[in-house]
Amino acid sequence: MEFIPAIDLIEGQSVRLIQGDFDRQLHYGDPMASAKEIESQGARWLHLVDLDAARSRKGPNREVIKAICGSVDLKVEVGGGIRSLADASELFEAGVSRVIIGTMAVEKPELVDQLAQRYPGKVAVGLDYRKSNGRREIALKGWAEGSGQDLFEFLPSLVERGASAIISTDISRDGTFDGPDIDTLERLLAYSNTSPIDIIASGGVSGIDDLVKLKALNSKGAELFGVIAGRAIHDGRLNVGEAVAICRA
Repeated sequence: MEFIPAIDLIEGQSVRLIQGDFDRQLHYGDPMASAKEIESQGARWLHLVDLDAARSRKGPNREVIKAICGSVDLKVEVGGGIRSLADASELFEAGVSRVIIGTMAVEKPELVDQLAQRYPGKVAVGLDYRKSNGRREIALKGWAEGSGQDLFEFLPSLVERGASAIISTDISRDGTFDGPDIDTLERLLAYSNTSPIDIIASGGVSGIDDLVKLKALNSKGAELFGVIAGRAIHDGRLNVGEAVAICRA
């Protein structure tokens, strides 16, 4: 299992949102310095989110992403505001290893087809959801809107379209240290037993104990590809080097 540190970007700076709320921001400074520190502690992947692009706002984040890709040897995955083949191509040309499609996977699902055909194995879909009345409704546009789509009802179409990975985020847990949504992850792993797709956990990771629980998840041999953590790292609750060692054990 890969440990994937996360850096969210607003106006070129590293931030974290609490439960996806842009009015509840925590600021962590220079993302380049964070990326280099993450690399020095043995991580192989880095998760970047362009929060300005997710809200259709222009800013310096694309240049920051390009600079990070040119300065570290990490595999970099990027989400936020990828709405076209041109958007994705620009990121791949900048050195990104994987793009993450969110809103467009629901509103323009043919984009997943196009990207998967041109960049096989390099297209993930972010399924960010809120639980309500037994459903897991996928959220859109920087978590500002509901889609009406249930995660598990929507999932099969993504596999058919060629998505190589799913990043599952329980919005209510993101940035809260409440622990990952184990129930949903177990169901996703069970699904991945019969479908060629990697499952990546995101949201709620508070420390080593959560990583141990995620590492232990197993559904007939299917295991998580990785786990994303952001605030726990930036707040000093989780040491990247120690986290990497546990996830790879």
